[in-house]
Amino acid sequence: MSKAKAEKIDDDLDYEAFKKLDISKDQLKMLKQIFDSFDLEKKGEISVDMIGQILDMLGHQLSADELAAIIREIDEDGNGVMSFDEFANLAARFLIEEEEDTEAILRELKDAFRLYDKEGLGYIGVDLLRDILKELEPALSVTELNEMIREIDTDNSGTVDWDEFKAMMIG
Repeated sequence: MSKAKAEKIDDDLDYEAFKKLDISKDQLKMLKQIFDSFDLEKKGEISVDMIGQILDMLGHQLSADELAAIIREIDEDGNGVMSFDEFANLAARFLIEEEEDTEAILRELKDAFRLYDKEGLGYIGVDLLRDILKELEPALSVTELNEMIREIDTDNSGTVDWDEFKAMMIG
């Protein structure tokens, strides 16, 4: 996106008005960009028929019943369109759910890392990591395991710290 376009979006948004949504300025800008890309006639509204496609873009596939319930909720007056405010309120819910899911996954990963880091040193040895990877994927060859270890142990320390472990599990 061009800098001029980003500044235009900044000018169009009153962040204070959206503070209650508990999303970042960057997330709000992203939502505005998505909304604007669907507001082809530049009327400041988009058809509720686009909700499914937009949520799909945000990584949320919904059943027909879930989508219908959301449309009923958003389009209270039944006019078939929604404003950016309505759209932001809807999309923010999905962004917040996604953040909560990510935080839960990170907590679980941190707990798993602590289980392997029995001595609390802040790292695990690559030999232990090799055993973990073999357990997760028994069909890996020695060559594949060695290659994975090289990619994971980015600083070639012979150990895997929390950041390397997290990158391996998430990335």
